Amino acid sequence: MTQLLDLNHGESFALFVLIKSADIRVARNGNPFIAFRFQDRSGSMDGMYWSATDEEIARYQAGKVVFLKGERDTYNGTPQIKIQSLRLADACEPDDPTLYVEHIGIKKETLEEALNEALLEIHESHIARIVRKILNYAKEDFFSYPAAKRNHHALAGGLSYHTISMLQVGRALLKIYPEVNASLLLGGIILHDMGKTIELSGAIATEYTLKGKMMGHIVIVDELIDRACAELGFDPDSEPVLLLKHVVLAHHGKLEYGSPVAPQLLEAELIHHIDNMDATFNMIATALAKVEPGNFSEAIYPLDRRQFYKPTFK
Repeated sequence: MTQLLDLNHGESFALFVLIKSADIRVARNGNPFIAFRFQDRSGSMDGMYWSATDEEIARYQAGKVVFLKGERDTYNGTPQIKIQSLRLADACEPDDPTLYVEHIGIKKETLEEALNEALLEIHESHIARIVRKILNYAKEDFFSYPAAKRNHHALAGGLSYHTISMLQVGRALLKIYPEVNASLLLGGIILHDMGKTIELSGAIATEYTLKGKMMGHIVIVDELIDRACAELGFDPDSEPVLLLKHVVLAHHGKLEYGSPVAPQLLEAELIHHIDNMDATFNMIATALAKVEPGNFSEAIYPLDRRQFYKPTFK
């Protein structure tokens, strides 16, 4: 069965897809249009619906399944859909949004095993118990949520996949640099994005929640650490707790990138670089997976709109 990312440039198609996002914008002529991002299990692609009426804006909401007719096009080096027509899927058609959600393709049991191995290497008792308590808060959301609305690991299970990938890098670094504090490094990695289970709405038509917009995942996880301390009877001003908070609060690296404090611990600096490296790798690898060897990827906006080349040899 043909899917979105199977389409070649100029190819016409008619497919059922999920509206991942539908942003209302205004064109230069003053008319509103809908900037869609459509999705199926192969991935996602943007498309513009020009001169949208109020009725159409109300009808085509994120999370709805539509029957889309169009042509695969390219805009500024990025694959795009030239929309010819669309309508909502009927009840007798495949209208379940979960059928169109992209997944990481790794069994939950595999991720849980890797997580449990890392937990055993957190020896400082306060940090170990706080991390386990917050994992219990998140429950299944940690394994089903994306890591972002778009850009890196923006698919079902992406949050846990991103975290486990970072843990694998962190555990490897501990063998090279034994002076690194394993409890702070691994505990911080596990918790660094845990606030996204509250910041984001879920894997289907991912949006920011009100709390997510107002506070952000970094502040949210700081709150979760305070909650865990209160329930466990820990002093929130004890050194292990303060340093755990620091590595989480500082993981974006700079104030202008969203962290309230810059890294002042070796482990905080490492978490920042591991996080950035894994996110960057995922964006590039995802883009390169869509092209044949000997070609450049689409422009990757968070990476200064650079295009990356896929070699013809290994």
